[in-house]
Amino acid sequence: MSGFGAIAERYDGFIVDLWGVVHNGVRPYPGVLDCLARLRGAGKPVVFLSNAPRRAASVAKGLAEMGIGPEFYTGIMSSGEAVHAGLRDRTGEFGPLGRRFYHLGPERDRDVYAGLELEQVDDPAAAEFLLNTGPDDLLGAQDADLYAPVLAASLAAGLPMVCANPDLEVVRDGVRIICAGLLAEQYAAAGGRVIMRGKPDAAIYGPTLALLGVDRERVLAVGDSLRTDIAGARAAGIDACWVLSGVDARGETPAGVVAVLEGLGGEIISFLPVAR
Repeated sequence: MSGFGAIAERYDGFIVDLWGVVHNGVRPYPGVLDCLARLRGAGKPVVFLSNAPRRAASVAKGLAEMGIGPEFYTGIMSSGEAVHAGLRDRTGEFGPLGRRFYHLGPERDRDVYAGLELEQVDDPAAAEFLLNTGPDDLLGAQDADLYAPVLAASLAAGLPMVCANPDLEVVRDGVRIICAGLLAEQYAAAGGRVIMRGKPDAAIYGPTLALLGVDRERVLAVGDSLRTDIAGARAAGIDACWVLSGVDARGETPAGVVAVLEGLGGEIISFLPVAR
């Protein structure tokens, strides 16, 4: 295989992760926009599926600032969008949640709850649930231990946590930063209850496929994380392509990559090494 076109011919639509696949948190990877343009030119829809803890419109705005306009994709689905819908519609696990919440995360993620009939409080002891969108701007995204006090206070108050980003970490322009999923993992390990939306939960693929408009059997999911992208696609019964440029970048040889994939018990169609 000399490029993505060889595998793209086998599918009618694509579910593509963003961070680590399309861009590095700052700019698109070389060749990505050309690839997306060629897919659109061939009449093959592309929906971006991201674990970003913000709504689809905010994700689109961030993409546009990187030069990735709507001409390159068909639609966007995000974990933040799914959490917003859950808090709005009170479906499933969201039904019993109260209305008062404590937000753990940066101000830029507030669109997850903006416009909803909720009351934000400044103390976990006064809240009915904890909304976790990730590290905040004050303590930063390098040291998860700095968030131990707010997690402990939330646990003491018996708060269920709503996590709007299952990712443990992402790589931003070569620097690894922690995400909401790592804080949720620590909360659950301490005995806290966590409600999570996004990959690898198979449920996120329902609305994503609806945006795509292609039969599941003719869809390929493209992602850089075995834990979220590949596991999620597998849970949803969708073929997947593992990209080694993001969070799982490990300098594996082709044989090493094949061994990892065979360990998952899936069928390997082909291996495509891509230099970037």
